[in-house]
Amino acid sequence: MLVEAGPLGGNLLEVSAVINNTAIPLTPSIAAQCGFSVTINQLGHAMIYASLQNCFAENVNDKAFTTTINLLLHGNQMDEGELYQVAETCYYTTWASREIICERNYMEVSVKRASQEDYVLPGHPAEGDNPKFGDPRRQAEERPIESRITTLVFYTPEERIMKVGEAQRNGYGVASTATRLLLRSPTTSPETYTQSVAGVPMTVFKTSTVFEKKWLATQIDAAAACPILDGGVSFTQNTITWFLPRHIDPLISSGQFQLLEVHMGVDGQRLDAAEMAARGYSLTVTDGHVIVEVPVGSVGGYYKSHVQDDQYLASYTIEPMIEMLWTEDSTHEDTRYKVLFPITTPLLSQPLQVIDNTVPQEQVFKVLLGPFGTDVALMNITFPSEVLSVADFSVRGFNFLEHMSPNSSSKVFTVEVPFTDPVVQPMREKGMTVLSLHMTLGLLVLPEFAPFSHTAYVEARLVDVVPPSISGVCDEHSFYVLVNQGSMSFQTIVGKQILTPHLAQQYGVVENGTHFSLTVPYSASDVASEAVQVSTIRSRLDIILRNPENNKNIKEFSMACNFVSSLTECFPNGTITAWAIKLESVPSLNPSQLTLRDPACGPAYSDDNFAYFVFTANSCGTTRKFLPNMMLYENEISLPDGLQTNQDPNSEEPEYELKVSCYYNINKTHAVAFHTRPRRSEPYAENAKGELQVEMRLALDDSYTEFYNVEDYPVAKYLQQPLYFEVELMRSTNPRVSLELENCWATLDDDRTSQPRWNLIINGCGNPVDPHQLILHPVWPNDRVKYPSNFKRFEVQMFAFAEDDDNLSRQVFVHCDVVICDPRNPLGGVCNGPCSNQQNRARGQRHAVSDVDSFKHVSSGPIILS
Repeated sequence: MLVEAGPLGGNLLEVSAVINNTAIPLTPSIAAQCGFSVTINQLGHAMIYASLQNCFAENVNDKAFTTTINLLLHGNQMDEGELYQVAETCYYTTWASREIICERNYMEVSVKRASQEDYVLPGHPAEGDNPKFGDPRRQAEERPIESRITTLVFYTPEERIMKVGEAQRNGYGVASTATRLLLRSPTTSPETYTQSVAGVPMTVFKTSTVFEKKWLATQIDAAAACPILDGGVSFTQNTITWFLPRHIDPLISSGQFQLLEVHMGVDGQRLDAAEMAARGYSLTVTDGHVIVEVPVGSVGGYYKSHVQDDQYLASYTIEPMIEMLWTEDSTHEDTRYKVLFPITTPLLSQPLQVIDNTVPQEQVFKVLLGPFGTDVALMNITFPSEVLSVADFSVRGFNFLEHMSPNSSSKVFTVEVPFTDPVVQPMREKGMTVLSLHMTLGLLVLPEFAPFSHTAYVEARLVDVVPPSISGVCDEHSFYVLVNQGSMSFQTIVGKQILTPHLAQQYGVVENGTHFSLTVPYSASDVASEAVQVSTIRSRLDIILRNPENNKNIKEFSMACNFVSSLTECFPNGTITAWAIKLESVPSLNPSQLTLRDPACGPAYSDDNFAYFVFTANSCGTTRKFLPNMMLYENEISLPDGLQTNQDPNSEEPEYELKVSCYYNINKTHAVAFHTRPRRSEPYAENAKGELQVEMRLALDDSYTEFYNVEDYPVAKYLQQPLYFEVELMRSTNPRVSLELENCWATLDDDRTSQPRWNLIINGCGNPVDPHQLILHPVWPNDRVKYPSNFKRFEVQMFAFAEDDDNLSRQVFVHCDVVICDPRNPLGGVCNGPCSNQQNRARGQRHAVSDVDSFKHVSSGPIILS
């Protein structure tokens, strides 16, 4: 029977056997005499082996055996202890004629009796002065007259005769049941002797037991032979080999011997072939021996750590079992022989490894250290600059793991330290950064608390990450882009398309290992058209280099260039051709829907970016004007009225409009295209237009670097506290366009036309009757401000409307009329410059805005009085 308890929480273990509700402590002598073996391994597990026929077992017909054991754990000296009771019942019916058990502290032999009522041993295993087991003489007086054991003869090999009481006082276990005679001897008993069997030293125990009844005397011989601990064992660095004689001569009386069964197990438990193979065990039977081989460190055993001169050593302990069944032809009796044989290796040098599992991309050192025995505890780690305890690790951001080694009874530690921690030392080398981690583990062997240390040094080499860079130039037809690939992997996006092999072929990509170049025509579908001018198209190419692992942009590159292009051609025969280009500012435009003045005149060809028109001077609604020596033919390209869905409600101009003009010299025999304006050398197409977006923001201070978000409103301000406003023309890429503030005012609610109203800016200048004059702040270029002309900034002091003589309003809203000006063709008003026409401003006159100007309204608020 095996009872396993653990891991034990106390520091003292007392094991007692229970009989008749009385607990009897199992001292070493009682354990050997009564058939118990108790061990506690380094994990704190108690292994208690009990013979089925131990002194305290309740025996029912030699078939059912129940043993009760008490375990008493003491937490400390003041603790009375915690008691656990375990009762186990085992059933055994396959008795052999002879059963022999070899344990570490005793040998046991049980033989079959000739008849059920012949030999009854009075009492329990001890008599005389030991009251624990009762008085066998008193019990004998209560029994009927029966055969009883009177004498035991020990062969050492000389004979030594003892009475039963004397044998029990000398530590022997003697008992009989209805069918069996049991004898048990401590392995160190003086009545045992040593004999070499097939080269293996064995302890031999031989007896004759005499039963007497009236004039009848009967003798039963019983013997046991067990291998001496460490006998028949050899070691290598990796393997334990145990030799047990196949033919155990002291136990076999004749030469006719037949081995019927051989089994192997560990810790008293028999293993099948699959379990043995999984653990790496092997069992071999030769003519002379039964041989067991066990890998050092395999499952079923355990390491015990040792420290000598700060060097870590280990021993490995395992308790294999061999069970044999044989028969002798002459007697026709069988013997079941079982040996539980604890084996401990000599001290082994245990090389401790440092395995670097660091993946530099993860930015963390991952170091595995070991293997260590399970009785080793990590106390701290010393770094060159400091010492950290295990409790400090999580606070510091370290990750510490303690786990068992695969296919082994040892354990390993994994320490993870971020590259950014101060204990990591960086050093620069050419083209890379070398990070080093030097640490010394402070360790203890338990329960001895023997200290030792283990040092580890690891490095991580990080190749300097060189981000890619992009440069480019333009000629009259194309964008030429050069990409320096750096040391990072990336994905190239041209316009809105990933640069696939097909697209790379289309754009003539050439690569040399460190750079690649591509050529993109300005008319390509991946190019955005920003504006159409007299004889040029302003196009922009956007290229993004993206990290495919996290989809974050590494580099964003934009290049805008003006390309010479004759959008209109005038032929002498009166044929006119015109290109209409889709601008970025009108992304919803479908070029195929554009028409000339006559809606029936659509494009001869169109795609997603262009529409191409072919018509004659006397068709499609073309008008003619007579000028001195000239004739002017004009038409317009636009969307039909039914498709104009995105117009500004305050503007009557179409969303998209392109004027086409051709001038003919009427004094020439052949009509040719020319232009009345000297600066123009080709037919002239007016600028196309798209939607413009303007935003007003309230800044936190006069640095204009941080702004209130939408969710911050309403914003609370004290009376006369400065308010810093910024107005921006969004998504503008034209530095020649300027944003001007024509009028700004404040109201009580968000209706810009509501009353009362207080003017802040009138026709571009501060209100002259305002007691707190408005301040216009200059705008300087920086990382956010690329074109200062697209911004306006002004400062006013917080004020409130007087609702009556005593009360002030709690909130105000600020509104502005904004004008977008083209300085190449201003027509007056604020486009002439700030405060440039005081007379007109005094009259409150607004000048007409040219075709390339745009008028907008913006508002902010609410701002509440705090």
